Amino acid sequence: MPLDIDGMHWLNAPPVWEMNQGRLLVRSDDKTDFWQETYYGFHRDNGHFLGKPRRGDFTAEVTFIGHYRELYDQAGLMIRHDARHWLKCGIEYTDGAKHFSVVATSGNSDWSAFRLDHEFDAMSARVTRNGDALFVQYRTDRMNEWRMARLAWFDPALEEVSVGPACCSPQREGFEAEFLHFSLTDPLSRDIH
Repeated sequence: MPLDIDGMHWLNAPPVWEMNQGRLLVRSDDKTDFWQETYYGFHRDNGHFLGKPRRGDFTAEVTFIGHYRELYDQAGLMIRHDARHWLKCGIEYTDGAKHFSVVATSGNSDWSAFRLDHEFDAMSARVTRNGDALFVQYRTDRMNEWRMARLAWFDPALEEVSVGPACCSPQREGFEAEFLHFSLTDPLSRDIH
């Protein structure tokens, strides 16, 4: 199913992007990122994010390919209320390898990541919002099942969010990502196991 960007809006549109045969192709700007304070001491909110408004509970999925080369090159899915309340998840390139990464931000950011040692082309990330929780899952095109990455708290008072593909390249410009699929539906389930 081709990716449909109707009703979606850019926050920090990348210098180069296009829709091609139902795929969103993006090339990043220089030194782009989403991060708030923790450990590094800086506030960055200039990453590229194509969001669709959503209220209440939902399940969002994105499938993407990235041409990772430099430290912190990243692509994936973002759920965002504002600059200080958001979650991003997907692939981040660090220590010379692809890691599935989740950054949850409620005022300040925190980061969890684990290395993916098997080869793959496309990654899929899924986030289900249920009340005060964001349930993060992933799978690659070489895996048959969704696996849990994280259960993160998200303020239930922040009912209205934007949801969609995101990418950043904190160390360079020209990181290329290709988004193959995006969906935003009612929540699939409250089941974790």
